[in-house]
Amino acid sequence: MTITCWGVRGSIPSPGPATARYGGNTSCVSIELAPDKILILDAGTGIRHLGKQLIPDNREIYVVLSHSHWDHIQGFPFFLPLYQPNRKLYLIPDVRNSDRLSAVDTQMDGTHFPVMSGDLPSDFTYVDNNGLEFLKQRGFNISRIATNHPGGCFGYRVEHNGHTVVYISDNELEPPYTKTTDFDGFVEFCQGADLLIHNAQFLEEDMPLKHGWGHSLVSQACNLAATAQVKQLLLFHHEPDRSDEELDGIQIWARNWFSDQGHTTQCAVAYEGLSVEL
Repeated sequence: MTITCWGVRGSIPSPGPATARYGGNTSCVSIELAPDKILILDAGTGIRHLGKQLIPDNREIYVVLSHSHWDHIQGFPFFLPLYQPNRKLYLIPDVRNSDRLSAVDTQMDGTHFPVMSGDLPSDFTYVDNNGLEFLKQRGFNISRIATNHPGGCFGYRVEHNGHTVVYISDNELEPPYTKTTDFDGFVEFCQGADLLIHNAQFLEEDMPLKHGWGHSLVSQACNLAATAQVKQLLLFHHEPDRSDEELDGIQIWARNWFSDQGHTTQCAVAYEGLSVEL
């Protein structure tokens, strides 16, 4: 598998000189599993740059959403393969009921965006029933877990040729509200993964103001990775006001934490363009 980060910020895009190295685009990660198809997790603003790269080829595209908050769907109307005639593109939303499609669909309604979804020339399909089964029938070994996040969210585990990547974009490991999934549940879901991409938006000094906002502390993400014995951790979904220099400091702190605890997990702060081969 080739896993590439196209957008690593949370909440809102944060372009500018202070965020240029790690990037200011919101969540989007691609997973290349086969020569004829590509899996995309989330459609934040990072998907725009990915779309440019996909124009020359004819791979089938599968976009899977963790949830429908704005920072995870706002790049979708700017995804160029949508405008390629007959390009096969499937969208698997975080379906609980049919209304959950509306956030993706109605942003292309002629009012919020000038192009309406019904006018797209691509061969574009909503998969609004049994999305995971649909993916499995097309060769994707994928499972999901409900995370702790206001409005609901899912994390995904993808396995291929003996390797595993887990993507959990928005998750509060220790929320003040009733947990959808407890810590042990996440440990089991992430157990032994080659790569864990996990929300790490906040630091201890951000609390208690942001407790309950649906995002984890860096220290909590590190503890999950260590407990689940994952090989690599990518800290993801960065606070939009966090500068490159601050993220440098977080990476140093996290690596020192694993070393001090005697864990062999490799850790990095995710940045746009980061690619991992498994």
